[in-house]
Amino acid sequence: MPEAIEVRKVPIHSVADASELERLIDEAVLQADRVIAIIGKTEGNGGVNDYTRIIADRAFREVLVAKGTRTMAQVRQVPIVWSGGTDGVISPHATIFATVPAEQVQPTDEPRLSVGFAMSEPLLPEDIGRRPMIEKVAAAVREAMQRAGISDPADVHYVQTKTPLLTIHTIRDAKSRGKTVWTENTHESMDLSNGTTALGIAVALGEIDMPEDAEVLHNRELYSAVASCSSGVELDQAQVVVVGNVRGVGGRYRIGHSVMRDALDADGIWAAIRNAGLDLPDRPHHCDIDGRLVNVFLKCEASQDGLVRGRRNAMLDDSDVHWHRQIKSCVGGVTASVTGDPAVFVSVSAAHQGPDGGGPVAAIVDLGPAPASGYRPPTVR
Repeated sequence: MPEAIEVRKVPIHSVADASELERLIDEAVLQADRVIAIIGKTEGNGGVNDYTRIIADRAFREVLVAKGTRTMAQVRQVPIVWSGGTDGVISPHATIFATVPAEQVQPTDEPRLSVGFAMSEPLLPEDIGRRPMIEKVAAAVREAMQRAGISDPADVHYVQTKTPLLTIHTIRDAKSRGKTVWTENTHESMDLSNGTTALGIAVALGEIDMPEDAEVLHNRELYSAVASCSSGVELDQAQVVVVGNVRGVGGRYRIGHSVMRDALDADGIWAAIRNAGLDLPDRPHHCDIDGRLVNVFLKCEASQDGLVRGRRNAMLDDSDVHWHRQIKSCVGGVTASVTGDPAVFVSVSAAHQGPDGGGPVAAIVDLGPAPASGYRPPTVR
């Protein structure tokens, strides 16, 4: 039986800061040895050479070692997924998931948050963008679902992954073994890795049938509504975190999801919050959240046709500022205006993650008797 989950969002005060995780442990809000996953935003460039992800990763893992009994080798098995780039108003932060001791669990028969994680088989550079990667990711998603106690794919609301992208070194390695790679453009390989991973998630959850290699990045009608895929230079496997709801697990948190149909679709964000179980008026304002939203997790993508609601934009043609940074800033602003809190998880490169030009949205809410302590936005109307 999976265990109940405590989940908290904490600010990151500088690139190497993990003091808020340390504070939660010191105040007995959660136990270091019970932390099972961390998902966060760091303030780097979000590109291939964004080493703020590595710096943050080290800082958080060192706290888990110092404050718990696990060795560094054991802590390295904890999935910690960093998305680089806090463009615009997005604020660096981390969302921490930990299991709760049985004696502290708030019992309920209602669906409550459950988390499972898994690591895929090693992903070779020649796998990226092709069926072997889709199959390896799908297998890891199924394993993570099992660990979360989720049997019905409909109860999965968020799948966060971290996968390798292509670098000059790994491209050279593939060639030395007589293999080819999908692309030799390392920046393009970020979109490629994310998109292929999303297809693996969609296959595992029965959202699509196994696609052909030629459909990767080309058939945007194939997508997962719950995939949130990130890639980097930190690992050579797919790191998979499945988040859903399970009856009988207990606890105070619940997750829901929806999709944004385009970059301005604030209603899609509100729909995810409602789907998580929060009662809202017909035309909600961030004050109506009343401190019960733990966090929202979004992926975004510039529409392939260069339009938003029929209006032309120049993101895809801009040679000065890459469209990754422009769409992330835009959707980050839309999201913060909904939540009233700039510490939102908005990640770019959403190929096969939600509809073209939009993206998936997941929301975790606190349904306990009183909101968990944390940031409360000012009530300004």
